[in-house]
Parts: sequence; C-alpha cells; structure tokens
Amino acid sequence: MTDTPPVTPPEKSCEIRCPRLGHQIHLSYCRSENRGLPCFKTLDCWHPYFDVHRFLKQTLTEEQFKKVFVKKGPPKILSLIEIIEQAQKDRESGD
Repeated sequence: MTDTPPVTPPEKSCEIRCPRLGHQIHLSYCRSENRGLPCFKTLDCWHPYFDVHRFLKQTLTEEQFKKVFVKKGPPKILSLIEIIEQAQKDRESGD
C-alpha cells in the first residue's frame, strides 16, 4: 500500500509561506493570483500538503491548466537578445 496524498485541499486555516511574497498565504490566494488563474508556482508550493496537481486538473479547464503550467514564455535570454537588438536599431536610426 502506498501513501498517496489526498486530493482534497487542506483546511482553510492552513497557510504556507509564499516564496514570491515572503509571507503566509492561503491556497485561495494562490488559486486566483494570476488574473483569476493560479500562480505558476502553485504546484511547487502546495505539493507537500495534498495532490495539488490532480486537484487543479479537476477544477481548471484543460486550456487554463496548460496556460498556467505547461505553456512557458520565451526564455529570458531570448527576451534580452530581442531588447538589445531593438536598442541597437533605435540607436542606429537616431544617428
């Protein structure tokens, strides 16, 4: 028999420390922090307390889940390169 975490979220009184905010928060905040969608770190932060992955797969649409947890933006290095290239173009056109 394996110990599987429960799918039910912990009691409303349960708070954990948010690595982004630096203070205690409830799951309800994490579930809606991202313009009504969960924070991208919700899976990482809450997995020790319950099966948050399965819970969110049950409560979000497939599109919402993918938007938050699967689809990632471009890597930082690409964003930096684009900013540098744009700055160089702006500088050249300003001369």
